[in-house]
Amino acid sequence: MNPILVTAVAAWLIAQVGKVAVEWFRTRMIDLRLLTTTGGMPSAHSALAAALTAGVGLAEGVASPVFAVAFVFSMIVFYDAAGVRRAAGEQAEVLNQMLRDLYIEHEFRPERLRELLGHTPVEVLAGIGMGGLLAWIGWLLTRPPAGV
Repeated sequence: MNPILVTAVAAWLIAQVGKVAVEWFRTRMIDLRLLTTTGGMPSAHSALAAALTAGVGLAEGVASPVFAVAFVFSMIVFYDAAGVRRAAGEQAEVLNQMLRDLYIEHEFRPERLRELLGHTPVEVLAGIGMGGLLAWIGWLLTRPPAGV
């Protein structure tokens, strides 16, 4: 079993479940659809990438080539989560408003576009923090005893 992979996947799963909890605290409603969607607090993609990178850094050292690969991969994930996908979600929101306006005036029935695609910087940072913390806990639980 690969403890770094297990920790990264656990970070992703915990973040996805965390979205349901955050939504419940916010609205007092349980929305299980959040378990399979993108966007929301915290960023599961960011949690997974941060846990992977932190796990590799703890196990192999930050000077290792594999850490460099994981770090660059994570930067792309963070940028995409807060930048590209967020912008696409904002565009979907504008298009949906235009379609609502068109529907009201002309009885047009469009399919609604998904607006919650990306993350705010706070959601990405929450995912990074969660992933880093879980990687550290996983490293503590799986490292060999001192002197061995």
